[in-house]
Amino acid sequence: MKQVSIIGIGLIGGSFALDLKQHIPGIQITGIDQNKTHLTEALTLGILDQIGDLNSLKHSDLVVLAIPVNAALEVLPQVLNLISDQAVVIDMGSTKEAICKAASTHPRRAQFLATHPIAGTEFSGPSAAIHGLFKNKTNIICEVEKTLPALGELVLTLFKTMGMHLRFMPANDHDKHIAYVSHLSHISSFMLGKTVIDKEKNERDIFDMAGSGFESTVRLAKSSPDMWTPIFEQNKVNVIETLTEYIQNLNQFKAYMEKDDFDAVHNEMKNTNHIKQILKGIA
Repeated sequence: MKQVSIIGIGLIGGSFALDLKQHIPGIQITGIDQNKTHLTEALTLGILDQIGDLNSLKHSDLVVLAIPVNAALEVLPQVLNLISDQAVVIDMGSTKEAICKAASTHPRRAQFLATHPIAGTEFSGPSAAIHGLFKNKTNIICEVEKTLPALGELVLTLFKTMGMHLRFMPANDHDKHIAYVSHLSHISSFMLGKTVIDKEKNERDIFDMAGSGFESTVRLAKSSPDMWTPIFEQNKVNVIETLTEYIQNLNQFKAYMEKDDFDAVHNEMKNTNHIKQILKGIA
């Protein structure tokens, strides 16, 4: 693998480029992005070797889509039309069912692999890119059986070299599970931030009284709405299901407090403490 094109030079695309450079000496990274400022910044930071466009994809061994999931649906067919017969395309979006469906009837479907590295921060843009972002992170791989074995193995070996843990599952299962552990977390953070901002008109009070608990819980509210709105749209059914369950739990907790049933409040929290053991097993 000598030539890689990355479409979308932000946190994910930029961090992937940095790791490629670290693990594959001499590799050439071409960046493609509608935001010209991002491209210039990425060149200055040494993330990219050169700037390209869709017409330059014919020279790439690997093409990485690191763009919002709605844009990926439009760009993927164009990319598959332009690549060489030996190239492979991967996407890194947080929803998988829609992108797999978009590729399903394309003549070059076998040159596409749907992936979702569960890694990131609340920051965006090339300046947010960091070395080792993907190390020890889980990467969900969907419909690997529909990718040419040689191309799939090339990408999976690369992921392992970067230190990722690979999981394989159907696209619809991915979207259902990720709605609970990722999408709901972001909605909760956004709405907590909204609740506090709406209540505390004097922002100084918020910052003076905010502790580490509030800061860590609301951290995800700094994430890009341009990225997350399409994710919620594509995974609407699963997100609504998780929201319904979450709201039911919030209402139950509220009802316990209204009834002064603090034994029930204590039991709810004590039972939920079990999540410490679950997360410890994942770490």
